[in-house]
Amino acid sequence: MTSLSEREHSSTANRAIYSQTVPCEPSTAEAGRQLVQSVLGLWQLESLADSAALIVTELMANAVRHTSCQEIRLTVGWPSAARLRIGVLDREPSRLPVCGRAEDDAESGRGLVLIDAVADRWSYDLCGSGRCPWGKEVWAELSAKGEQ
Repeated sequence: MTSLSEREHSSTANRAIYSQTVPCEPSTAEAGRQLVQSVLGLWQLESLADSAALIVTELMANAVRHTSCQEIRLTVGWPSAARLRIGVLDREPSRLPVCGRAEDDAESGRGLVLIDAVADRWSYDLCGSGRCPWGKEVWAELSAKGEQ
């Protein structure tokens, strides 16, 4: 297992964010799931593991499929006692996520629909300032109430 890197979150809850930068390729989804599982174990939020694994898998798959980035950054944060946030950061702010509708026989195109079904909410944030952002973070949140 790779070691966890930690940085402090700037929220008033003063919770941690764990992150890992990985190559933007399909094989790194497993590393993302391992990071999420490890962090949830540290925070005693194991009951969120299945939903969190699905979210990280789909967010990473979307970054791989829809960007030409060499690397992506996975973040797992606990910004408040009530919610867990999983995000994937890439350097293509012009490729914004859209919750589409896949044909019944399509082999892909359901990632954000799945995330929308299991997450309490999801969205994206542009990174940088001004009219020329350098990237975006697509994120999803799960309720962590009563999980401690």
